[in-house]
Amino acid sequence: MSVAVIVAVLLGALFGLYADRLASRWPIHEDGAARPPDWRTAAVVLASAATFGALAGRWTEPRDLAVLGLYAAVLIVLLATDLDQRLLPDVLTLPLIPYSVVVLVLGWNPILADKDLAIVTAVAAGLGAPILLLVTDRILGGALGMGDVKLAVSLGLMAGISRFVGGFLVASVLFAVVLITLIVLRRLSMRSAIPFGPVLIAAGIIAMLLPGG
Repeated sequence: MSVAVIVAVLLGALFGLYADRLASRWPIHEDGAARPPDWRTAAVVLASAATFGALAGRWTEPRDLAVLGLYAAVLIVLLATDLDQRLLPDVLTLPLIPYSVVVLVLGWNPILADKDLAIVTAVAAGLGAPILLLVTDRILGGALGMGDVKLAVSLGLMAGISRFVGGFLVASVLFAVVLITLIVLRRLSMRSAIPFGPVLIAAGIIAMLLPGG
C-alpha cells in the first residue's frame, strides 16, 4: 500500500467522522437533538476511508482525483444524512447535476474521458438512471424518494451507461447480502421498505473504481 493511499484512508476516515457529526445535527432534527455516535458513525467512517483510499489507488492524476474526490465527498455526506434521517437534501443532490455536466463538457471527467460518445452515453444514463430506479422500486417495493431520483441523474451523467449499470448491479448484490443477513437476524422483515439511498451512493462510488476507460 502506497503512502498516498494510506494518507487518503486516514483523511477519508476523518472526513467520514465529520460527515456523520454534521448529519447528526443537519438538516435540523424535529426534536432539535443531536444524535450521539453510534453504528452509523462507524459505517460512514469506514465507507469514507475505503472510498478515498480506493480512489487514491485507482486514479493518480491530481485533476482526476480532485474531480472524483469532490463528488465522492458529497456522496459521503449524503450517505451520512440518509442513514441518520433517511434524507438526501436538495442542497446537495441538485448541485451535483450541473457539476456533472460541467466536468463532462470540459472533458475533465476521467470516467468518460476516453469514450468516443462520452456526452451521448452520459446524457442517456442521466435520463435512464431515474427510469431504472423507478422500475426497480416497483419490482422490489422499495421506499423511493425524490432525493433518490435527483441523485440518480447526476450519477448517470458522471458514470455513463456501462459504468452506472455495473456499479448499480454490484451495489445491489452487496446490499442484497446485507438485507438477507438482517432478515435472518430478524432486524428486518420481508415487508420492510427497502431504502435506495445507500445503494445509489455505493453504485456511484463503485462506478468510479471499476476498471476500464
